[in-house]
Amino acid sequence: MASDIRAEDNPAFNAFLDLSGEIGGDVLKTQGAGGNTSFKRDGMMWVKASGTWLAHAAERDIMVPVMVAPLVAALRAGDPSAEKATDFIVSALNASGLRPSIETSFHAALPQSVVAHYHCVNAIALSILTNREAVIAARMAKLSDLTWATIPYRRPGTPLAHEIDRVAVTRPDVLILYNHGIIVTGETVDEVRERIARVTAALSAEERPATPADLAALKALADGSDFHVAEDAGSHKTALSQANVAVATRGSLYPDHVIFLGTEIGVLADGETVDAYVGARRSRDLAVPKMLLAPGRGVLLANELTAGGRVMARCLAEVVSRIPDGASVAYLTPNQEHELTHWEAEQYRQALDRKASKQA
Repeated sequence: MASDIRAEDNPAFNAFLDLSGEIGGDVLKTQGAGGNTSFKRDGMMWVKASGTWLAHAAERDIMVPVMVAPLVAALRAGDPSAEKATDFIVSALNASGLRPSIETSFHAALPQSVVAHYHCVNAIALSILTNREAVIAARMAKLSDLTWATIPYRRPGTPLAHEIDRVAVTRPDVLILYNHGIIVTGETVDEVRERIARVTAALSAEERPATPADLAALKALADGSDFHVAEDAGSHKTALSQANVAVATRGSLYPDHVIFLGTEIGVLADGETVDAYVGARRSRDLAVPKMLLAPGRGVLLANELTAGGRVMARCLAEVVSRIPDGASVAYLTPNQEHELTHWEAEQYRQALDRKASKQA
């Protein structure tokens, strides 16, 4: 899987793949194709391929080799090639033929040997609060031995990488990305794993209680439509608290929310069927959202929603249920939504997700 890795580094690389799989297997840390990890040795970096799932790291060839120094030079020179990073792939070692993560450039900019970026729901929940700076500082004060910084929201790719490159020289142990997630770095896999555990505990947010989902009522509402009851029980939490419904429907919270679920979540009126809702939308020439909330009952998902979209429904439920009652939230702006939905790199990732769903 990594023929260029020195024999003495093979155990470390295998441990890196195991850690990647652990992060990808925890829905509170990463969902679907979200998140990415990297491992550097001898001027080369192995980074997760775009559109692949970290959960598969130990069983599939999902790491792409790229040269670090020329990629960082391109990023700092404003060279457009730094965006996709495909020009820096070591083709002879890229057996999968995949292209690297859309966030490869910031992995290259960070000097640490092991970098883990993931969409921790607790970190996202704190990072979307309007008073996030103070809230996060209070939490991270518990980890006084770690250096950390916050990063303002920027579109993933080179805009975000430029922000991270500005602080990379300080060798931060932890970076919290507003409206996005978290990055944990270190020189060894064990160091990163230990830091992830500590940061996870420090950022843990209390989850708002919710009533149980009414699956029978949901099935009746969806009968004969192109929607189905969310199969993942945790996904229903978005609709099972009025506070959760309010947070979820007032705007987009983070990039993968926009990419996989769209910019609007529908809400059924009391007793309204999906067919009636869809008919009303189409009569007004409005698009039909991929996710519908039946307040107090649960969540319905479009049959066309991919596997990546379905896990994002769970992510949304986990995030909104961790927003304190009455808290002010900083949503993505319409312009930020537009740059995500019209970005070729994300369209490529969506295409891979659709292909994987069809194969499954």
